[in-house]
Amino acid sequence: MANRPGQKIKMTSIDELLCVPDMEGTIDIDVKAIYPFENHPFKVMDDEKMGELVESIAANGVLTPVLVRPDDEGTYEMISGHRRLHAAKKAGLVKIPAVIKEMTNDEATIAMVDANVQREEVLPSEKAFALKMKLDAIKHQGSRSDLTSPQNGVKLVAADIVGQEAGISGTNVSRYVRLTELIPKLLDMVDDKRLAISVGVELSFLNNKIQQWIYEYIRENGMIKQEQLMDLRQYRDDKNMTQEQLINLLNKGRATVSPRKKITITERKLNKYFPAYYSQTEIEQVIIGFLEQWKLEQKGE
Repeated sequence: MANRPGQKIKMTSIDELLCVPDMEGTIDIDVKAIYPFENHPFKVMDDEKMGELVESIAANGVLTPVLVRPDDEGTYEMISGHRRLHAAKKAGLVKIPAVIKEMTNDEATIAMVDANVQREEVLPSEKAFALKMKLDAIKHQGSRSDLTSPQNGVKLVAADIVGQEAGISGTNVSRYVRLTELIPKLLDMVDDKRLAISVGVELSFLNNKIQQWIYEYIRENGMIKQEQLMDLRQYRDDKNMTQEQLINLLNKGRATVSPRKKITITERKLNKYFPAYYSQTEIEQVIIGFLEQWKLEQKGE
């Protein structure tokens, strides 16, 4: 690939970079001169999708330039494009088209998170650490006056700013950030969907010793439900709790989990919301649709 005249350019947003396929203003950089973003929370996996990306790059080259920032050593820190760089190396490329941009640490962190956090394949752990990094960067930058609530004009707190830009609520941002307090074994279970995000959030308030015991309990007894953790809340700061006490509490919770209640909605109540010509099937579909959306919100998705 022939070298292109390059220069350091300024952009108004990360979207401006990633949504414009025009290669003008880029420079070809040696792949060995680029190193990963420090504490990059997103995994680069050699999976099927990576294989497809490698094949595409081998056939067509890198169509979208990566974003890097220069250091004082003549090398570059990757901001956006870790997967493309990995695929380019596997495809045998020695250079990759890049946009070079001067950024502060906080600006680089925010750009890195924004470029990755809304991907469909993002794991809960990746999202958790990414949102935490962005939250810390925004707090470090200080208050921002450019973001206010569209409903009432009230200035948004840091979690609300992060949530607004990630497409989730500030509350869900805080819930995801709590997951970073889990021990790795429990966090892996959240990623594997063996542990619900809501349960993971609850467990994150416990110290590492108790979390390890809970992990061992799950391995021996199967999944636990959020109801089983209610009695544990009072022991969040208890350093004297024994493993035997924990097992007794969880077993007690398992035995007292209440069965599902039968809920009946009268026709009179339904008529307040549905036209008379709606069939029973159509009404059920609408209700199920709303319940599915509510379920996703509870999971923090």
